[in-house]
Amino acid sequence: SSRCSDVLTFSSVSQLTLYLGKRDYVDDISKVEQVGKFPTVGLVQSSYHSVFVQLACAFRYGSDDLDVMGLCFRKDIWINHHQLHPENHKPALSPMHETLMKKAGDGAVPFSFDIPINLPCSVSLQPGPDDKGKSCGVDFEVKVYLAMDKANPDEKISKKDTARLIIRKVQFAPSQVGAGPKAEICKSFMMSDKPVHLEASMEKDLYFHGESIPIKVKINNESNKSVKNIKISVDQTTDIVLYSADKYTKPVLSKEFGVSVEPGSTYENTVAITPSLSDNKEKRGLSLDGRLKDEDTNLASSTMLRNVEKEVMGILVSYKIKINLMVAGGGALVCSCSDVTVELPLQLMHPKPTGTILYRRPVTLTVYTIYISVFF
Repeated sequence: SSRCSDVLTFSSVSQLTLYLGKRDYVDDISKVEQVGKFPTVGLVQSSYHSVFVQLACAFRYGSDDLDVMGLCFRKDIWINHHQLHPENHKPALSPMHETLMKKAGDGAVPFSFDIPINLPCSVSLQPGPDDKGKSCGVDFEVKVYLAMDKANPDEKISKKDTARLIIRKVQFAPSQVGAGPKAEICKSFMMSDKPVHLEASMEKDLYFHGESIPIKVKINNESNKSVKNIKISVDQTTDIVLYSADKYTKPVLSKEFGVSVEPGSTYENTVAITPSLSDNKEKRGLSLDGRLKDEDTNLASSTMLRNVEKEVMGILVSYKIKINLMVAGGGALVCSCSDVTVELPLQLMHPKPTGTILYRRPVTLTVYTIYISVFF
């Protein structure tokens, strides 16, 4: 027998249905939730065919459209396979397995994967307004497919014989946050005997996406120049360490506060900022938390590093806050904003959902069905 997926009229039709209990799997630094799903294996009776399931973590840095030109812009970071038919993989059943088995009915074949803790979290790079196809970035994909061998690079697997689902590996903020950072600078100017003192601080080192970030600013202007304005900006730095030393920074927030501090006077106040994706929808290359199809997402969470090789992390994301003072002289003489600047590190993450217990998350069922043509 042989497989002829292009002879639909004369084929025996088999069905593979991939049941997915959830799409997000949590990395809490010490371990990662187990991936467990169910394909329902239909009438694949030919000894020529076997059914395999694969979980892959990959970095995508180009369009799938370029594959037809012999160019592959995808690099596998980690990959694992199980054979489901003929059956040779029997995982220990969890409550999630039992729930899905009742839904799938007869013929359900359970499987599970353990995600290594040293793999990166899901991150996508925001496409430009005219970009099409899948976003570049790190993603995790579950694939069920019909083949002769589970990982033969010379065997051509038809898309009609494959069911795919993207999942996400996510991190939540730790339950304990650290003390807030503090920075200060004393800046002297030409033709002024005394300096300008600037101090900025935050209450904690980690904030949640969408949370207002209060920044305490203190200015002691002992110079003979005037502080005309305060500008606060937030920069996102993306470090793509997998295939090159590609590191770039993009602003995600810029806000000015009309503050005037005259010579010999002081200023002290707390100002608030909230960086968000809604203000940065058009910025190509901005790092976002991994998205599923067209679902909305947010700015990428800060990368929490482990003691692993940096190259395995794929994409590293970090943030910093800049507090700039515009200082004017006794006329048109203006000192650049960058001349009086302090920087504060910032961590942005999601809070751990309340009332959620690891491995006991509510089931939101996602189903992907393909019909596989098998010619006997």
